[in-house]
Amino acid sequence: MQQHSGGPAQASWAAQAAQRLPRQDPTAGADIARIIVASIVGAVLALGLLVIVVIAALSFEGVGALIVGLSAIPLAFIILMVMWFDRWKPQPKLLLLVCLLWGAVASVIMTLIASLLGIVALAVVGIDATGDVIGAVIMAPVTEEITKGILLVVIVLTARRHFEGPLDGWVYGSLIGAGFAFTENLLYLSAAYAEAAEVGLWMTFVMRCLLSPLLHSAFVACAGVSIGLAARRGAWWLTVVMWIPGLIAGMFLHGLWNGVATLTAGLENAILTFVIVIALSGLIAVGWFAVGLVLRFNESKHTRQSLGDYANAGWMTHAEVDMLGTWKGRRAGKSWASQFPGAKDQIKKMIRTAADLAATRTRVLAGVGGSTEREVELYLLERFTRERAGLMAAASRRPAYGSGASFGSSPVAGRM
Repeated sequence: MQQHSGGPAQASWAAQAAQRLPRQDPTAGADIARIIVASIVGAVLALGLLVIVVIAALSFEGVGALIVGLSAIPLAFIILMVMWFDRWKPQPKLLLLVCLLWGAVASVIMTLIASLLGIVALAVVGIDATGDVIGAVIMAPVTEEITKGILLVVIVLTARRHFEGPLDGWVYGSLIGAGFAFTENLLYLSAAYAEAAEVGLWMTFVMRCLLSPLLHSAFVACAGVSIGLAARRGAWWLTVVMWIPGLIAGMFLHGLWNGVATLTAGLENAILTFVIVIALSGLIAVGWFAVGLVLRFNESKHTRQSLGDYANAGWMTHAEVDMLGTWKGRRAGKSWASQFPGAKDQIKKMIRTAADLAATRTRVLAGVGGSTEREVELYLLERFTRERAGLMAAASRRPAYGSGASFGSSPVAGRM
């Protein structure tokens, strides 16, 4: 850890700016290339989703638009939930959008192709894969989880800076699953309406969109979490290998759900069928939510531990670590900064940079990125120092409201 070359962390913040021209981000060029590629992929997938939605909306006169709207309800719910979990260190919105579109378009198309090839191949050796047991319990989980989860491997290999731990994998996997479920719901709701009109439509909506909306998100999140755990260990090949246990877990849950749904569909007692299906769906949903909470808590803990290294080296104080590495500290810091014009934006930048620093420190210790990653670390440290100076410059101006507001009397002052 390189010692801070400016003033001591305990000195006046304005005196701590590094006395040199701002260091350039060593990954800026690669980031631009990734943005271009992601934008192109996202545009193609968005066009594909538009075609799917338009076809669904026009399929049944007066009902197609309703089917699209009903399918979008669980999608909107999952997106809001994932964004809430992603608040600690938000990932690029473009990457999140690509995950959602991949699940809704690319993985669906790849699954249909893979399933067709699988049915033909098994038919050649005399196995009928169109039945519920082989088709729903075995083939569907295998093909769907592979086509959905392959994007997670691509992200961790090409954009490691944005796949830094299990929470990131949970977020990406949940959005991929949500996109897949949206398109699948379009297909199932359309088929239900064609078969049993409005009765079939609303029954399918209740069962799929209201009572079991999180299934695909939970299945893909398994692979995301396992890859994320490996992403903190260094070797790129380990992230690929660690896709396998998460993939198997997702396949198992998927096969279990399809198996239970298939078996209970033949029961004469409709109430018992309903209870069994809802109990399993609820258990999976609770597990998905609980894992997200644990991972978010661990992410904040990990941030504080990593920032502690910088405090020990003099780049920040341990009180700053408490402010930047806890929800309570962040809220207090933004509340105090809101008194001064422009100060709240500065402290938001500091929070984001501190989160980036914590993730970068993990990669440096794991040996990811080599010398380039150490250059990124120094770049972020110097940026953090400038943002701190900018905050204090903003705080030296007239308060935005009230009177007598000062840094020394703020709820944040004791922490910094």
